[in-house]
Formats: sequence, structure tokens, C-alpha cells
Amino acid sequence: MNNILPFLQGHTADLLADVETLVRIETPSNFAEGINRLQDVTQNWLSEFGQVTRHPSPVGDVIHARVAGQSNERILLLAHVDTVYPVGAWNKLWSVKDDRVYGPGTYDMKAGFVQALWALRALKAQNQKPAWTVDLLLTPDEEVGSEAGLPFIENLARGAKAVLVLEAPFMNGDLKIARKGVGDYNIQVHGKAAHQGVEPEKGRNAIVSAAHLIAELIKLQDLEKGTTLGPNVIKGGTVSNVVADYVELAVDLRIWSQDEAERVDAALKAIQPLDGTRYEISGGLNRPPMEPSEGSYQLLEKAQRIASELGFKVGAARVGGGSDGNFTAKLAPTLDGFGAFGANAHQKDLEYIHIPSLAPRIALLAGMLVD
Repeated sequence: MNNILPFLQGHTADLLADVETLVRIETPSNFAEGINRLQDVTQNWLSEFGQVTRHPSPVGDVIHARVAGQSNERILLLAHVDTVYPVGAWNKLWSVKDDRVYGPGTYDMKAGFVQALWALRALKAQNQKPAWTVDLLLTPDEEVGSEAGLPFIENLARGAKAVLVLEAPFMNGDLKIARKGVGDYNIQVHGKAAHQGVEPEKGRNAIVSAAHLIAELIKLQDLEKGTTLGPNVIKGGTVSNVVADYVELAVDLRIWSQDEAERVDAALKAIQPLDGTRYEISGGLNRPPMEPSEGSYQLLEKAQRIASELGFKVGAARVGGGSDGNFTAKLAPTLDGFGAFGANAHQKDLEYIHIPSLAPRIALLAGMLVD
């Protein structure tokens, strides 16, 4: 490992060029044309390491590369190639200012894939094979729920020795040992229309019933346990002189444990509507919580030792946002945050990666693959 970091530092311009290549191919979720153009590039790059399989999907293709190691036991590297930005959203796709590079998807998370690519290149240059067979998976739709990627994620995670997620580390550089589970509820409130001025008593106001529902669901929060419910989108009614007969409500759920998800789900569905109205509740948990296990703490200890040898420290972070690591934590020891150090994810014209940290973070990942 002693020669890995100097090798990577000497190739900083090359790995930045690879990040730029990917960032200049705009890949908003569900934009299959852009995602597939990018996957053409990743498939070509990964072919130098062995078998690459491409799986078509309507929202963009899934890429799976398998790199032979010293053992048949497998380790999964997990990344996604979609971003949250519509085509043309950024004023400038790529810009360098001091020690930062700005661009859509630099931080979340195209640089994360490039780091994995260069970890493999660095090992190859040093004539080192990974200790285990490496499965590297690039999915097209993490930002919108991972429907296309999920079957491949779960299939490769089963039986894996470890899953390392190439999302960015925490803001201070810590690795992510836990993530909140994420749920989305869609609630339709049905009432009865009537003339507000002539005979309002014949109506049943769906907005009033929705307000009742919101007040009750907020009571289900447990901030000490980190359980939050956000009724963040609401629409309904027609005009002010008609009793509202319909409301649609979107609710965001965040929880640290599966037990809390089950408690909230049961209690939410038990809320009684006001007289003459009814609720239709759909949705629920779409990403389970990434709860730490003994295996994930062992991965963290290994990462801390390797980072210390490289001259920096990493701690353990717990974060509210979800990743595809939420799906793998129940199937294999999972540790998140092996991507690029930077900031401002999902912020137009502000998202960036930190250039000097690229080589050390890649060296950390390379160390995880051979240790």
C-alpha cells in the first residue's frame, strides 16, 4: 500500500479528466439516453479488468463488472450514475476554482465511481490483486427509488463478504455506519362538494378532514428516536365558494429502525377520518433503515486503521438521507461513504468535490480491497 498514494497523487489530473468526462454527460433520473451514453463510457473503462455485463432497463442500463481476486468470496462496490438535475439546469457543467471542482453529479456521485475505477487501476499498476472478487455495480435510478437497480443490488449483496457504498462521506469525512429509512405516503382525502354560501351543511370538507389527519400524524413523530413525518405537499379544492371534496397529500417518513417504521405505519392507517369523509392511504417504507451490524463495525475498524496509515482519520456518522446501502445492510455488512469528499449535494451550481482529498480517499478504498 505504500506506493498506492504517490501513484494516485501523480495521476490527479487523469482521474479529474475521467470525472469531467462523466459530468459532461448529463444523466438526470429517467433520462435513458444520457444514462446509456454514460454507461457506454463506464463499460469501456471497466472492460480492462474483466467481465462486464450490461442489463437494459427503460430508465437506463445497469452495468455489472466482476474483477477477479485472490478469493472467490465477493465484495460489492455500489454506485449510481443518475443525478437530480434536469438537462441544462447548470449554468456551467464543469468549473475549477482553487481546490474545488464544481459540476452536476461531481459529489453525488460520479466521482465516487471514478474513485473505485482508480482504486482498481492503482492496484493493477502495483501488480496487486484484490483479496476478494470485486463486483462493481452501477445503477441508473438511485435518486428516484432504485426500482430498476434493486434486483441487481439485492442479488449481489446476498452472500457478499461486504458492501462498500461509493456515496460521499459525511461532511467531516466520516464514513456512514447508519442511514435513516425513508418512506413516502400518498393520502387521498374524499369529501363531498356543496355550495359554500347556500347549503354548506350538505358538504363534507376534505380540506378540514386533511387538517385533522395532519394534526394526528404529527403526533406520531418521536424526535428523540429520530422519527419524523413531513406532510410536505398538499393540493385540493376547486374554488373558494365550493366545499372541497378532494385533497391529495404527500408525506415523507424518516426512521432509524424497522420497529419505528412498523409502529408509524399501523398508527397512520388507524387514524379515523372526520364524519362523511374517507382516507385512501398508499405507499409506505421504500428504503429500509441502514442499521449497523457487528460486521459493519468491523469494516469501520478496518477503514480506520487503513486511514490512519494514510495519515488521516475517519469516524462513524449516522445520517438522515438514504442510499442503496439501505437495501444491502440487512443482507451483508455494509459501510457507506467511500466516495469523494466535497459538499452541496443537490444544489444547482454549488455541488463540488475537493481535489486534494481524492487520492487519499481512493487509497483508502484500495486498502479495503486488499486488506
